[in-house]
Amino acid sequence: MTSRWVAAARARESARPDGLFVDALAGALAGEAGQRMLAEFEAGAQSPSTEPSDGTVYLAIRTRFFDDRLLAGAASGVRQFVILAAGMDTRALRLAWPAGTRVFEVERTDVLDYKESVLASLGATSRAERILVRQDLREDFGAALELAGFARGEPAFFLIEGLFPYLPNETEASRLLAAVAMLAAPGSSIACDLIGESFLASPWTQPHLRKLASRGVPWQFGTDQPEELLARHGFNEVEVKQPGEVGHGRWPYPTAPRSIPGIPRTYLLVARGAES
Repeated sequence: MTSRWVAAARARESARPDGLFVDALAGALAGEAGQRMLAEFEAGAQSPSTEPSDGTVYLAIRTRFFDDRLLAGAASGVRQFVILAAGMDTRALRLAWPAGTRVFEVERTDVLDYKESVLASLGATSRAERILVRQDLREDFGAALELAGFARGEPAFFLIEGLFPYLPNETEASRLLAAVAMLAAPGSSIACDLIGESFLASPWTQPHLRKLASRGVPWQFGTDQPEELLARHGFNEVEVKQPGEVGHGRWPYPTAPRSIPGIPRTYLLVARGAES
């Protein structure tokens, strides 16, 4: 359901004349259930600007940020991309990939079954070689990737979007990063998003957090030292951006320096794996 909520947000962004991207498949993937969830999170929200404060502006910025970084990875010569907890992601179908690109989507069977039924009904086609890996990330997804054709010895770009906040603690976050690091050949990259402990503790974010918890999908893990978390698993040259720093003029809040305490923060990250 959370992936269908995010798809509904992408559909809304795609309908804007100044949208940061166009995802023609997002509305169908969201369906009525995804639209209802988006409306629920929007209800009663307050915003200091004309932008909705239901999270859609953040999701739009996040989507565009990762689109740009993935295509930059492809421009540098990477030809295998791994999207973990892929949900309703449509990048394999909508981005302009170079010839020979393979996009592995790792996700639970029930999620992919729903997604494939919608895409088939639309006659959607992929712009890269799209490889589905039906695997729960709590299991050995690395082995499943290799069985699906992932080349462990070649550079890859790993995307973990919208997952870390749902993990129960840092132990599980580290377990996931360690598994990715085992797959990351020299020249590989990782992109992900994190919320801060500051986000979980802030009184300003409690209505949003309570809504998530009431739906059975609480946000539980956050860190305000994202560079350190990635570095412990061999990912270096970490680029960390707050959404207002890549907001394309859309972020409705001031962006405070990270040295100022008490601000609920979210982070967009890209890092490179160890070269040896």
